Amino acid sequence: MMKFRYFLLFAIIMVMATACKEKQTFKYPETRKVDTVDTYFGQQVADPYRWLEDDTSEETAQWVEAQNQVTFEYLDVIPFRDNIKNRLTELWNYPKSSTPFREGGRYFFFKNDGLQNQSVLYVQEDLQAEPKVLLDPNTLSEDGTVALAGLAVSHNGKYLAYAISRGGSDWREIFVKNIETGEPLKDHLKWSKFSNISWYKDGFFYSRYDEPEGSEFSKKNTYHKVYYHKLGTDQSEDQLLFDNANEPLRNYSTDITDDEKYLFIYETESTSGNNLYVHNLQTKVTTQLTTNFNYEYRVLDHIDDNLIVLTNYKAPKYKLVKINVRSHEIGNWVDILPEQKDVLSSCELAGDKLVATYMTDAHSAMKVFDLEGNLLHDVELPTLGTVGSVSGKMDSQDIFYSFSSFTVPNTVYKYNLETQQSDVYFKPDVPFDGDKYVTRQVFYKSKDGTEIPMFIVHKKGLELDGERPTLLYGYGGFNVSLMPRFSVGRLIWLENNGVFVLANLRGGGEYGENWHRQGMKLNKQNVFDDFIAAGEYLVDNNYTSSERLAIRGGSNGGLLVGAVINQRPDLFQVAFPAVGVMDMLRYQNFTIGWAWVNEYGSSADSVHFENLYHYSPLHNIRDDAEYPAVLVTTADHDDRVVPAHSFKYIATLQEKYQGEHPVMIRIQTKAGHGAGKPTSIRIQELADLWSFAFYNMDVEPYTE
Repeated sequence: MMKFRYFLLFAIIMVMATACKEKQTFKYPETRKVDTVDTYFGQQVADPYRWLEDDTSEETAQWVEAQNQVTFEYLDVIPFRDNIKNRLTELWNYPKSSTPFREGGRYFFFKNDGLQNQSVLYVQEDLQAEPKVLLDPNTLSEDGTVALAGLAVSHNGKYLAYAISRGGSDWREIFVKNIETGEPLKDHLKWSKFSNISWYKDGFFYSRYDEPEGSEFSKKNTYHKVYYHKLGTDQSEDQLLFDNANEPLRNYSTDITDDEKYLFIYETESTSGNNLYVHNLQTKVTTQLTTNFNYEYRVLDHIDDNLIVLTNYKAPKYKLVKINVRSHEIGNWVDILPEQKDVLSSCELAGDKLVATYMTDAHSAMKVFDLEGNLLHDVELPTLGTVGSVSGKMDSQDIFYSFSSFTVPNTVYKYNLETQQSDVYFKPDVPFDGDKYVTRQVFYKSKDGTEIPMFIVHKKGLELDGERPTLLYGYGGFNVSLMPRFSVGRLIWLENNGVFVLANLRGGGEYGENWHRQGMKLNKQNVFDDFIAAGEYLVDNNYTSSERLAIRGGSNGGLLVGAVINQRPDLFQVAFPAVGVMDMLRYQNFTIGWAWVNEYGSSADSVHFENLYHYSPLHNIRDDAEYPAVLVTTADHDDRVVPAHSFKYIATLQEKYQGEHPVMIRIQTKAGHGAGKPTSIRIQELADLWSFAFYNMDVEPYTE
C-alpha cells in the first residue's frame, strides 16, 4: 500500500512538473545592442554585442549575473536534479592514482581519495616505503580553485618546482619546495604561460610573457621569452636566454636531457609544427636544427650525442629518428622506427629499449623495440582501450603505464621489459560494474563517402527501440585524437539505459596528419558533415531519435556543436556547446587565439573570410529554425577561449530564436577552460547538464 501511495505521489509530481515545463516561458535578460559594423572585403558584418568582449566592465558583470539567474531558476525546478547530483557524487567517490615516475632516486605520483577537489602529490623513497604527502593543492584555496598546473623534480632529487593556476586561468605562478624537508623556498615567479620547467644545476629554464597591460584574461599574448631562474634570487634577476623581437606571435618551450648536457627549445607559431633548437649547455652554443613550421619534433633524450626524436617529417603517421648533433643535416638523419600504417603516438626510453605506443583505429597498441628499432615483443593490453602515461628510466627494466577504456577505470600497471610480466600496481574500486556494458566500434559514411570510426557504449542486451537517450560527443580539430577513456560523468547515461557515442571526426589525429588536414582550414565543413552523419547513423540504426539525441563538445568541439545546430537544428534535441570558439571572424584578437590561424584560417584573408563567415556559429544563427534546447557553458577566467565568444553567441541566439526550447548559458565563476576544475564544481556542472538534457528529452532518470 505504501509503495502504491509513493508511486501515485511520484506520478502526480511528475505530471505537474511536465505541465509546468510545457507552459514555461523564458524571459531572457535584455542585452543592449550597439551600432558596430566591420567591413571585410566589401562585406559588412554587424557586431551588435561587441561590448560583451569587455570582461572588466560592470555592465558585463551585471549581464553575467542576470543570465545565470535565469539559467539557475530553470535548473532549480527540474525534479530529479538532486538525484543525479547525489548519484554522481557516489560514483565519483573512489580512490584514483596516477602513473608513478622516478626522479633523483625517488618515486612520485598523484592520488585523490575520491572527492578531493584536487589530487595530491606524494613521494616515496622506494616502492616499499610509505608514501608521504609532498604537495596538497587543496590547502592552497578554500574552494579548490587553485590547481597544480605543472611540475618538475630536479635531477638530483632535492627540489620540486611547481606551477599553479588560479581560477582555471592559463597564467601560471611558479614556486619551489625542498623535497627532503618539505619547506617552501622564497622563489615566486609570475606571468608564466605555455611553459615547461627544465632544471639545470641550481635553477631552471621556463617561459613567460611580460606583465600584461590591461585585462590579463583577454589581452593578446605577445613576445614569449625563455628565462633561466637561479634558486634564491628575485625574478627580476632572471637571465633571458631566448626570444625573437621580430616575431611577437611565436611561443617557446624547453626540455633538457637527463644529464643536463643539452637544452632543447621548441619554437611554435601555431598549434601544430615547430622549429627545434639545441643549446649545448657546456659550450653555450645554440644550433637551429629545423627551418620551418611544417613538421613536429620532440626529443626523447640523447644517446652518445645522438638525439632520439619523434617527428612527422615526411611521415604523417610519425616516426622515430636519430640525429647526431655534430652532423645534424637532414640527409644524415637515421630512421629508428620508420612510419607504419598505425600512428606512432608516443615513445619512451627505458631499460636500454624503446617502448612505443601506437594508435590503431583510435585505440592503443603497445610494442617494445631495441635501440636499433628491432621489434622485441608486443605488450598485451587488457581490452580495447587507451594507454595513458608511460614512465621509465634507462637504468631499470621496470616501467609503469596506465590503461583505461569506456568501462574500465584508469588502472596502473608495472611491467618488466625483460620478463614481459605485467602486474596490476593500482586498481581503483569503482561503485560501477563495467562488465554489464558493451563497447562497439562502427564505421559509417560521411557526406562525401569517407568512412568515419565511431565508438558506441551501452548496457549489454539493451533493446534498441529508437528512443534511447543518446549523448554524441565530438571534437574534430587540432590533431587531437579521441580515444576510449573512462569518465565517471558519462556513467549517468549508461545507468539510465542510455547510449554514449564518441565520433572520431576528421580534423583529429586518429589517422595522422593527413586525417587532421582533411578537417582544417578550407576543409572544416568536412568535420561538421562527419558529425551530422554520425547523428543520422544513430537515428537510422534505431539507437535513438532526434527527440532523444544530445550532442556535446568543448572548445573546438563547442564550435562544432554551434555550427551543426545551425546547419541541422532538426537532428538534435539538446546541445551543449562548451567554452566554444563561436566568433570565427575575431577569435585571433584575444589571448592565444592568433595561434589557431594555421588551423582555421583568418578573416584577414579574403578566401578564408568567406569560408569562416559561412560556418561561424555566431554569424549563422537563424531566425526561421526550431533549435534544440541549448545550454552553453563557459567560465569567467577562461583565457584560452575567452567567454566573450559564448556571451555574444547566446545573446544572438536569444534574440533570434522564437521557439519553445530554452536557450541558456551557464557561466561558472572562478573557473577557466577546464583544466584544474575542482571536483565539487565538476559534479555540480555535470548534474546541471544531464538534468537539462533528460528534462528536455522527457526522460525520467533513476525511476526503475
